Amino acid sequence: MKKQYFINANIIDPYNSLNENGGLIIDENGKIEAIGKKVNKNNLPSREKPIDLKGKYIFPGLVDMRVFVGEPGYEYKENFRTLSNAALSGGVTSVVTMPNTDPIIDNVSIVDFLKRRGRDKSKINIFPCASLTQNIEGTNMTEFGLLAKKGIIAFTDGVKTIQNTRLMSRIMNSAKDLGCLIMQHAEDLHLSENGMINSGIIASKLGLSGIPDIAERIIIERDLTLLEKVRCRYHISQLSSLKSVDIIKHRKEDIKFTSGVSINNLSLNENDIGDFRTFLKLSPPLRKEEDREALVQGLKDGVIDVIVSDHKPEDEESKRLTFSQAATGASGIETLLSLSLELFHNGSIKLDTIIQALTSNPAKILNINKGNLSIGNEADFCIVDIDKPWVVKKENLISKSKNTSIENKKLQGKVTNTFVKGQELFKL
Repeated sequence: MKKQYFINANIIDPYNSLNENGGLIIDENGKIEAIGKKVNKNNLPSREKPIDLKGKYIFPGLVDMRVFVGEPGYEYKENFRTLSNAALSGGVTSVVTMPNTDPIIDNVSIVDFLKRRGRDKSKINIFPCASLTQNIEGTNMTEFGLLAKKGIIAFTDGVKTIQNTRLMSRIMNSAKDLGCLIMQHAEDLHLSENGMINSGIIASKLGLSGIPDIAERIIIERDLTLLEKVRCRYHISQLSSLKSVDIIKHRKEDIKFTSGVSINNLSLNENDIGDFRTFLKLSPPLRKEEDREALVQGLKDGVIDVIVSDHKPEDEESKRLTFSQAATGASGIETLLSLSLELFHNGSIKLDTIIQALTSNPAKILNINKGNLSIGNEADFCIVDIDKPWVVKKENLISKSKNTSIENKKLQGKVTNTFVKGQELFKL
């Protein structure tokens, strides 16, 4: 690999407190040799022809903490190859994959298979999760120690929640002893069972059973109460309501834990569902506008740590059904950054804060050396034209499944190039 030189870029790297116009040098091994304002045309070898980015932005490669991939078992929805290509087009270079596959990722042999497939087919960094319980049934714990030694980065039951308080206490104790990260999808089953959208006027108007926000709050309160006694690494995957944000804000003063939010809940509300738009059947559900605004404020204030895509590809046959029969979830990894930039363009959140929630914060929670542009690190980054207008069209999406929640939405900001280990793997 030849050395590569980039100049005249607006570089934002929250991990290194970098926000300046400058350049980037990638060495022959695909690692960052130099970065910042000292890298400019006057300081480069005269024989070299640097790439002038003309004010475009360089961000660290995004780290998406919540991605569902169909392999193994659901390759017709998404596989490692199509996931990689979709991720690269959105500036995402590292993903945490959920264990909800077929078979479930709950034992060492499945992990070995998954790592081989990821290595052979994926162009991005894959960090797999294993399930908290065997077969995601919520009864018997998986072998945290063995799975962690095999490279499992975190444990979660994906779209399911540990309902049994005694079991959750045991899980936290094991996580503490082994230093494992627990990621919880917070939703009380008894309150949310058969629910499809947020409980309220819209649900009544459409004649759909609702999911009340208290279903989320009860699990959060329970787990944080347990966490007072057992201080393990604990992360709430996705918040969706104003009252959940209030709880987090209050409890963060006493307990160490982290939380995330889906870009869907930051950008949309229950009114967007309209007349039974099944592509907006999500988990957690879209809630009221005041909930969305509270989530934005929570991110702005640092109460919420991470933005995720909650990329959950579903084939068209699973979505073009009645609302009650339609599958839950939306494809979102390609539009994660552009949709997040909407919060910057409308003046809601500073750009540094958004990029931090997409890069260094998730990397810190996961204990991985990604999401930053430190000298000597692998050159995983994206180049972005943050003012470029475009419209989301499902036929232009790279993901194998086209179930986007923002079809025909006008966005501002587009990834033009994505590099992994110094190699350009996506170009607009």
